[in-house]
Amino acid sequence: MATDESPTKKANMAPEKPRIIALFDVDGTLTVPRGEVTPEMMEFMKSLSKKITFGIVGGSDLPKQEEQLGAGIASLFPYNFSQNGLVAYKDGELQEVQTIAKFLGEDNIKRVVNWTMKYLADIDIPVKRGTFIEFRSGMMNISPIGRNCSRDERNDYEKIDLERGIRKNMVAAMQKEFADLNLTYSIGGQISFDVFPAGWDKTYCLRYLKEGDFDEIHFFGDKTFEGGNDYEIFSSERTIGHTVTSPDDTKEQCTKLFMG
Repeated sequence: MATDESPTKKANMAPEKPRIIALFDVDGTLTVPRGEVTPEMMEFMKSLSKKITFGIVGGSDLPKQEEQLGAGIASLFPYNFSQNGLVAYKDGELQEVQTIAKFLGEDNIKRVVNWTMKYLADIDIPVKRGTFIEFRSGMMNISPIGRNCSRDERNDYEKIDLERGIRKNMVAAMQKEFADLNLTYSIGGQISFDVFPAGWDKTYCLRYLKEGDFDEIHFFGDKTFEGGNDYEIFSSERTIGHTVTSPDDTKEQCTKLFMG
């Protein structure tokens, strides 16, 4: 649990400017990658939610989001989207759950999994651990080193990945192999990438924000480059995108924009 006190109570009722909403990525934006939110950052998030409508949109599932942001996070702020919005909460109430298995069918899931296991077996990197394919309800998360690696191993792998383009090369191979499935590949974090049907990126969550309800939709994320898992929502015509480099940068940018 990220904080000593579980955030089960809403931080705000109606904010001062309810027609302005800001959506926030988790890793690298509200927390360090796979780290827990600091008490200071959580207090800032609560303060900001008194000024504008606050929402969270992360690629991980809700249990992982709770590990980073605290138990009950889906009820704390007006909008909470995990798995890019395939699991959606509004005011603490579940709106929808969509699954990749239903959408693609089990034969195609097996086809992707089998190919991936063969490809990963031939990648030569110094360390391999476990959980190379994490099957989530809305996507598959693929990690060449394995999600069970330690923080030090994660940091070392990221350097190798940047030098050799391991994830980028694997994505290119999958785009060719599975062209018929119309999948999207999104590199995020340090060690993995997501695979999901086209249109199931973070823009998926925007369907829950009616155009007449908001004058401005801001998005804050760190992986806003093309191919990053924040790119599509960052560059959407419906959003005002902001690139951040750390939780402190998020705090600084939001203070200037909204806390005046």
